[in-house]
Amino acid sequence: MSRPPPRRGGGGRGPSDDAPKRGRSEGGGRAEGGDRKAGGGRPEGGGGRAKGGPAAGAARPERARNFGEGVGRAAERKSRSGERPGRNDGGEGRGSERPGRAEGLEGRGGERPGRPPGGGRPDDRGPRPMGEPRRAREVSGSDRPKGGGAEPLPPVRGDRLEGRNVVEEALVRKRRKVLHIWLDAAARLDEKLSTVLELAAAAHVPVETIERARLDRMSVTGVHNGIIAEAEGLPQPSVKEAIAAAGFDGFYVLVDEVQYEHNLGAVLRSALGAGVSAVIIPTERGKGLTPIVQRVAMGGAEAVPVIREGLSSALAQLQRAGVRILAADMDGVAPWDLDMTGPVALVLGGEDKGVSDALKKRADAIVGIPLAGGLQSLNVSVSAAVLMFERVRQLAQRGEP
Repeated sequence: MSRPPPRRGGGGRGPSDDAPKRGRSEGGGRAEGGDRKAGGGRPEGGGGRAKGGPAAGAARPERARNFGEGVGRAAERKSRSGERPGRNDGGEGRGSERPGRAEGLEGRGGERPGRPPGGGRPDDRGPRPMGEPRRAREVSGSDRPKGGGAEPLPPVRGDRLEGRNVVEEALVRKRRKVLHIWLDAAARLDEKLSTVLELAAAAHVPVETIERARLDRMSVTGVHNGIIAEAEGLPQPSVKEAIAAAGFDGFYVLVDEVQYEHNLGAVLRSALGAGVSAVIIPTERGKGLTPIVQRVAMGGAEAVPVIREGLSSALAQLQRAGVRILAADMDGVAPWDLDMTGPVALVLGGEDKGVSDALKKRADAIVGIPLAGGLQSLNVSVSAAVLMFERVRQLAQRGEP
């Protein structure tokens, strides 16, 4: 089948059917005089490629190459100005390089941002040998936790005293040596704090001012009132020594298996106000003189001796010394119906159970607190306070101190 003849008038195609629609000169531009003539025709020879032009399937003409170079230069300028980092020279399509790759690198072997050229390690340390552990990152001032979290805390090797009353009582009673005091640098100098500082200066106790945030981290109780002290442990006398120190009219409180530190601290605080000679707790069972106990006691532990000894053994020694034993129980006699003056030992149980049967057998009387409203029992520290101050009331009624 024969091909139809080309149109006349310069609007038809040239010898090659693969030529573009508009006539272009060699190199891809318009042919000289290639503007359309009147009547819409093309210039002579404008419909085909110039002699010697690229054949089908050959490389792009010169204009395409110029266009590619222009795009590459524009991408390079954007990369330098930070608008689109990571484009490599040439800018060949959107998928040519992943963001963050350095110029001139291809595939997965590219560098991460911030790495020096050549794959070395930052800070001029060079590559890490195989098997060498990673170095810890240095913490700058801005990276440190708020409140000085990166700074080490002062060591506290002895007892930790927290709160102005506790520290003041330790300095006043002088039953043990206070070794060091840490004070809030922003603390307001009131009368109480002035007294503490004067006592510390008289006892040659070093006082160090630190940020409150560090005091918060040092605190065990969570309530330090801007002052924490380190002190030697309290002396622990024996029951025999306590009886000798109290004399004839001694008042003793024995607490069995108190598990909550706040209860023991509250008992010690009430014991100081009621004139108790000593508080006796089991050797192993229950809580001892922890920082929380001393904080809740508000100085009571500095004045009232705390003895850790077996309760059965302690009761035997007290009875031999002529001390009457009163065991607390809800079925006992009301305290105002008993004579609680003279040498007395009051025995209290723990939170989960009352006084054991073995200790009740050693008691001279069972004392109880009448309760209304169907209430079965009171907190151990509340019961202790009620019974201790009933004795104080009876002594005051008789005119005794």
